[in-house]
Amino acid sequence: MFRTPRVSAAPAVLLALVLAVACGKEGSPPGKGPAAEKLPHYQVDEGFKLPESKTWTRAKKRGHLVVGVKEDQPYLGEKDPASGGYSGFDIEIARMMAASLGFGPKSIRFKTIASANRETALQNGQIDFYVGTYTINDNRKKLVGFAGPYYLAGQSLLVRADENDIHGPQDLDGRRVCSVTGSTPYQRIKDEFPKAVLVAYDTYSVCVDNLLTYQVDAVTTDDAILIGYAAKLPHELKVVGRPFSKEPYGIGVPNGDNALRFALDDALEAREKNGDWKKAYEATLGLSGVPAPTPPPIDRYQGGS
Repeated sequence: MFRTPRVSAAPAVLLALVLAVACGKEGSPPGKGPAAEKLPHYQVDEGFKLPESKTWTRAKKRGHLVVGVKEDQPYLGEKDPASGGYSGFDIEIARMMAASLGFGPKSIRFKTIASANRETALQNGQIDFYVGTYTINDNRKKLVGFAGPYYLAGQSLLVRADENDIHGPQDLDGRRVCSVTGSTPYQRIKDEFPKAVLVAYDTYSVCVDNLLTYQVDAVTTDDAILIGYAAKLPHELKVVGRPFSKEPYGIGVPNGDNALRFALDDALEAREKNGDWKKAYEATLGLSGVPAPTPPPIDRYQGGS
């Protein structure tokens, strides 16, 4: 029978305390994400027009874009609770895409959307596009469109630094594994490693809280996300094993808005060629010590209703 160890602080409080201590260590990553003054600036295409896109037209009329993002993924999509600002690689991708669509940094509104609500948010017009570790797959293509991919990740495992028995998914039998409701990593563990005891929450930060307080044995999601957490807490957490999937991250757009989708594909290609993509990576995910990879080929697939 699994017994939850008794802890003296609530999980969220404990994580905040550990982060505060870790960020005071020499050479540790910044506690609130990348430094704003070191982030790239992206040339705004002032003359850009895309009247054939209903999404772009609505955004132009309202005067700003609404972009769905994550808020609890270090170096990818993270919200500073003090300032309310967002930072990370996905945030930079969103900003450079907005610039290519003719929207400057003051004309972007970021909106946190949980993994399970991404398709609904795009379908209902709550957001114009979504950038938040959003894996492209055939099932999702039936519901939304995807530009990209702009990054290729792989599912992996995050464990406590003192864990010596988990080296990969084959070691998860009977172990409590945490992931996010509605995510691809959750479904893969459920389908391919059914003897693992799955625990699900709306955010990965809650999973990490539970890992730190010994309520779960591992957290599973894309390695890019886990690298960020391990980099912030190098003495408490580590990523183990090799990635056991391929997760192409795409930019989610409303289903049927192919004009916007192809415009974003063009923007990605241009930003990769002019060096903006690499600069964005080095200012965010690159702070973890993992060098910039080669961007994956853009998939200009046909289809979409």
